[in-house]
Amino acid sequence: MTNNVFAPTPPMGWNSYDYYDTTVNEEQVRANAQVMAERLKEWGWEYIVIDIQWYAKNAGSMRGRFQYIPFGPVEMDSWSRLQPDPERFPSSQGGKGFGPLADYIHSLGLKFGIHIMRGIPRIAAHVHGKILGHNETADMVADPASVCWWNPDMYGVRDCPGGQAYYDSIIKMYADWGVDFIKCDDICNTDHWTPNSEKAFARSFEIEMISRAIEKSGRQIVLSLSPGPAVIGKAWHYQTYSNMWRITDDFWDDWELLKAMFPRCEQWQDHVFPGSYPDCDMLPLGYIGAGFGDERLTRFTRDEQKTMFTLWCLMGSPLMMGGELTKLDDWTMFILTNWDVLDMLPCRPKQLYRNDSSAAWTALDPDSGEKYVVLFNLADEPQQLSASVRDIWPRTIAGIDLWEGGRTEFTDGAVTADVAPHGCAAFRIASTAKPWEDQQ
Repeated sequence: MTNNVFAPTPPMGWNSYDYYDTTVNEEQVRANAQVMAERLKEWGWEYIVIDIQWYAKNAGSMRGRFQYIPFGPVEMDSWSRLQPDPERFPSSQGGKGFGPLADYIHSLGLKFGIHIMRGIPRIAAHVHGKILGHNETADMVADPASVCWWNPDMYGVRDCPGGQAYYDSIIKMYADWGVDFIKCDDICNTDHWTPNSEKAFARSFEIEMISRAIEKSGRQIVLSLSPGPAVIGKAWHYQTYSNMWRITDDFWDDWELLKAMFPRCEQWQDHVFPGSYPDCDMLPLGYIGAGFGDERLTRFTRDEQKTMFTLWCLMGSPLMMGGELTKLDDWTMFILTNWDVLDMLPCRPKQLYRNDSSAAWTALDPDSGEKYVVLFNLADEPQQLSASVRDIWPRTIAGIDLWEGGRTEFTDGAVTADVAPHGCAAFRIASTAKPWEDQQ
């Protein structure tokens, strides 16, 4: 996969899941796309992604952690390929699929994405559905021993010519619709309980099949793998066959989940390259949770929101806003459109230190030469934090505060700041003319 061509910078956009869960419809997608085009596009936000169950009828009728209906009714064509539910996505009627909706989103200067589950519909296997371009039927390529434990819609696909033909057929259909981004679920880590085991990565060949299908389609489609945590020992495989992969399970607005991202980012810091990105998951900012029956403004404090957004940008993670854009408030807009923080996205990150109460990172933009230092307060009380960078940049330095603005001179090779609980202090570093020895 020519990753650097498909996604030379981390993808930025909106995903429907955090607000709508399985219930999103066409009118809501169009409304969010319009807000992105009018208010966020100039800052690099461009992907509109429809998440899970867009093919399911009666979606959202079950609530809770296991809200998926076993063998529930779905929309499917004569070639065993799932189609948008025409009641929720009326422009898909008449076999048009997501083509008309993708055309609308493209007309706004944006890009269009969808969520898919790994595998072939179980109902297709049970009715011996046909596969476009091959004489094997769905039951012949399906692996009934491979079923996602949290969503029973699909069987895994066998590593066989008919299985590849099935993946070729759906990816070509998505390409014809105008899809620019695919989030494939139940494939990055297929066993949440043993995330570092080979079992967790037992379906790696299906990633390769999808990657081959994308190349055959002739369309540049970004491939995102979920869920996490990704298996660090298979980093080379993710980098070879996809553009982004989740390094965590579902991420929500809880401080303990955010704090847990620091060791995950430490583990993955050396695997950030143009076109392939460890994915810290969506940004639960603004209003979220309506599809779960729990609409709320994010529970993250303002300092925690700064910490999250800074860490994601520092790591070069893809940025997918999860909140409802039609309810975008001034504070969330301020977070999403901070040019100084967003400029860290193409950087190479490096952790300086981490302990129970704090962490410090640096980042370097290899193209511009811009240098950054970020201090994170992981404690529940304010702290004065410091990080020595004398060995990295042996000159007197000054820092431009990325959140508060203003210039601060640092002495003795130490970047120091008073940091609020769960907050951060982020600086773009500028060297002054005098070397260290002249300061003594």
